[in-house]
Amino acid sequence: MIKHIILWTLKECEETEKAKIKKNIKENLEGLMGKIDGLTEIKVYTDGLASSNADLMLDSSFVSEAALKGYAVHPEHVFVADTFVRPFTATRSCLDFEI
Repeated sequence: MIKHIILWTLKECEETEKAKIKKNIKENLEGLMGKIDGLTEIKVYTDGLASSNADLMLDSSFVSEAALKGYAVHPEHVFVADTFVRPFTATRSCLDFEI
């Protein structure tokens, strides 16, 4: 199994706007479940503790590295990333690994 973990820091904005952005990211990314071959689990965490230095975390699992590569270019994922994630993020960190 392949794990794909992403941490995002959002661009500066008002807290009410930040909450809306987080909600949209969570709903749309988690909505990809069942739509992309090889994606076995996807969860977005939005409520970090005050000690956190990131705003959101994506925790996703894939059956193989090939499935992860397919997810990266899948039209539904690209739409969600381009519409709900990339325009609002200042930084992104990624860790992919096999378990």
